[in-house]
Amino acid sequence: MSDLQASSGGSPRGTMRRRLPAIIESTLREGEQFFGADFTTSQKLRIARLLDDFGVEYLELTSPMASPRSREDCAAIAAFGLNARTLTHTRCNLGDARMAVETGVDGVHIVIGASPQLRRASHGFSVDEIIGRAGEVIPFLVEAGVEVRFSTEDSMRTAIGDLLRIYERAVDLGVHRIGVADTVGVGRPREIHALVGRLASTLDVDVEFHGHNDTGCAIANAFCAWEAGATHIDTSVLGIGERNGITSLGGWIARMTVEDRDQVRERYRLDLLAGLEREVAGLLGVEVPFNACVTGSSAFSHKAGIHTKAVLADPSAYECLDPADFGLNRSILTAHRLTGWNAVRARATELGIELDETRARRVAAEVKRLADVQRVDALQLDGLIMSAVQTVEVVR
Repeated sequence: MSDLQASSGGSPRGTMRRRLPAIIESTLREGEQFFGADFTTSQKLRIARLLDDFGVEYLELTSPMASPRSREDCAAIAAFGLNARTLTHTRCNLGDARMAVETGVDGVHIVIGASPQLRRASHGFSVDEIIGRAGEVIPFLVEAGVEVRFSTEDSMRTAIGDLLRIYERAVDLGVHRIGVADTVGVGRPREIHALVGRLASTLDVDVEFHGHNDTGCAIANAFCAWEAGATHIDTSVLGIGERNGITSLGGWIARMTVEDRDQVRERYRLDLLAGLEREVAGLLGVEVPFNACVTGSSAFSHKAGIHTKAVLADPSAYECLDPADFGLNRSILTAHRLTGWNAVRARATELGIELDETRARRVAAEVKRLADVQRVDALQLDGLIMSAVQTVEVVR
């Protein structure tokens, strides 16, 4: 199992510093399962390059068995000369495994459903049969010299005894990593922590977590998996994937930046995140959500008077992330009924105007009066500020 580095000077709350988990970026596998995704080969290569420039450690690609073009795309990305290691995702059978190796990827992700629901409705195998199939596929891949991960699909609805039997056999066969998949997003953070912790402490192998967002817990579940010992976390740009998708790359980066800003900034090109998300959103024909972590249009905007006053004095008063780390700026919203005089005076300063407290308060009061009956825009606000200055000049 990978060592977890510990030293003093860790997170802002004083916990022990630990090495960040590797990101397995699955936009080109899980993301292709998003209802609006239909990437061309050139688009896949573009996304792969952007993710590589950002600094993700792994790219997970659609199974080459999915279609002839999927196989060609897999081989093309594997040969693209990226720093990130390339992986592909296959069923637990020798045919898939052979084709995966032939594409030239660095690693193969084997997956098979283990819950009663999937054993009944998907492949029909018993736990013993799953273990038997693993015994055929894993040795072939190990012998082929690729990185091997063995994952149970729908891990959270699988009995712990069955999981341990399956994973213990996979470890005995030489896998580099086991995968825990909350395939239907049913897991609670504490449950994820308990399961990953049990596996990490019992088995001498790295642990990967793949969490779906059906109940809005994907980022929290991924974080709890890491806290419990997971060494690899699956993400996708904007969280795209089957149904409501998985842990979003931006959300994961935001969470880990709060935990250890220095490690995150050393490892990833944070200033590329916004452009990466905009490009993928454009290919999908969707907008970056207004409340997306870091990159959403409201992410670093401040509106209420008490917020803007404090942020103007010290941004950390109401920000746990620094927009400058991501090449972004904060926005102080002023033209609305919640505005305060500090925000008005700050806007005046941006215009190159000195406005004393008395006149700033008068402008703020007028903005509030107008905003109670109509929408006030930035031009109106600036006009009120200019009028206040002109009044001063007339009096003088």
